[in-house]
Amino acid sequence: MKALVVYYSYSGITRRLAEDIALITDGELRELKPQKPYSFSYNTAVKEAREEIEKGYCPPLAEGVEPVEGAEVIFIGSPNWLKTFAPPVLTFLKTVDLSGRTIIPFCTHGGGGFGRMIEDYKKECRNSIIKEGIALKGDYSFDELQSWLNNNL
Repeated sequence: MKALVVYYSYSGITRRLAEDIALITDGELRELKPQKPYSFSYNTAVKEAREEIEKGYCPPLAEGVEPVEGAEVIFIGSPNWLKTFAPPVLTFLKTVDLSGRTIIPFCTHGGGGFGRMIEDYKKECRNSIIKEGIALKGDYSFDELQSWLNNNL
């Protein structure tokens, strides 16, 4: 299985999870980087994200929208922002052809799990196979992740 691990991370927590998934699966990492980063102020960043999510806005990306040729399984990760994935992930989903690919969502959260992310993935990736995925709090253990991957891949 050739895996690709695509992610957006605001604070570094989702990045750590993506790096761990790539390490365990021997997958290639791909960070989604918006051309205009969100504010360093968390409260301002939440306001910016809320406006983008409510409008269905897809921020232009500086990195991350290259084709996914050769990747059989694509892990796609984001922090849980307002019960869905961050807008850079929406840009990726609308820009890159994921037809026929197996998508395994992952997210980091503070207690909200996936929220409505899985439904949103199914809506945006109609021609893909969407797997159950894993939602972890920022204090997850590497062993917990490895066990989940061993039992679900």
